[in-house]
Amino acid sequence: MKITLTGSLGHIGKPLAEKLLQKGHSVTVISSNEEKRKDIQTLGAEAAIGSLQDAAFLKASFTGSDVVYTMVPPANYFDQSLDLMAYYREIGDNFAYAIQESGVERVINLSTIGGELEKGSGILLGAHGVEEILDKLPQTITVIHIRPTSFYYNLYGYVEIIKNAGAIITNYGNSLIPWVSPIDIADVVAEEIESGFLERKVRYVASEELTGPETARILGAVIGKPDLQWKIVSDEQVQQGLEGAGMNPEIAAGLVEMYGALQSGLLAADYHRNKPAILGNVKMEDFAREFALAFK
Repeated sequence: MKITLTGSLGHIGKPLAEKLLQKGHSVTVISSNEEKRKDIQTLGAEAAIGSLQDAAFLKASFTGSDVVYTMVPPANYFDQSLDLMAYYREIGDNFAYAIQESGVERVINLSTIGGELEKGSGILLGAHGVEEILDKLPQTITVIHIRPTSFYYNLYGYVEIIKNAGAIITNYGNSLIPWVSPIDIADVVAEEIESGFLERKVRYVASEELTGPETARILGAVIGKPDLQWKIVSDEQVQQGLEGAGMNPEIAAGLVEMYGALQSGLLAADYHRNKPAILGNVKMEDFAREFALAFK
């Protein structure tokens, strides 16, 4: 099959491209960074260099593809002028235009846990909006929304807090947090592509479920802090900390609301109703070894 991937050679994109190439598929990787061209070609894939905010470029890149994998790249949360919802809408609209105009009939879209929520999920409302845009495509186009849970690598954001305060400090973590590895996400996306999917659906991906304190215990053991604590503080304290670090206040509020939804159970409610029967292969203890290298 001819498969086009957005997301460059990121946490999910690189292992996904490698898996698909190993299975003999023809893979095109879209990247906005010209410097990635050589790396993409070294893998054995074709590079398409351009912006997801260029609908004509996307249409040309998608043309002839049997399957397209879509994802909205992370934005700069420290950009004080960023309108995150507008950013998601623009790229979602471009995806829909390019898919329909290029004749693509099968799409796998990377969404998020909470992708079904119309309110209360903070910054994740952007991914909900993209789901809505793609769901309006003609029914002849099959769309699968992959909804990963909380990424292990988001824990890197706590490295400096651990070093300075000796604890992970946030506004969630009493209940089980469904964590996920990008490797396990890549496995699921590759599996769906190989299946030759013909029906629209939503599929969750998770690797391990742990509480905040359980997470801190595993990380603490590998960084030489066996008593590492996971401390839950107020929304206001987290907001102040994020803004103090220079984050766009609107984005900071969206993150606080998102974490609060995880704490209240709102964010994971649909996940628990439809979670995978088998969790992924990469566990927190596996990730912890990578975390230890970043912590040094």
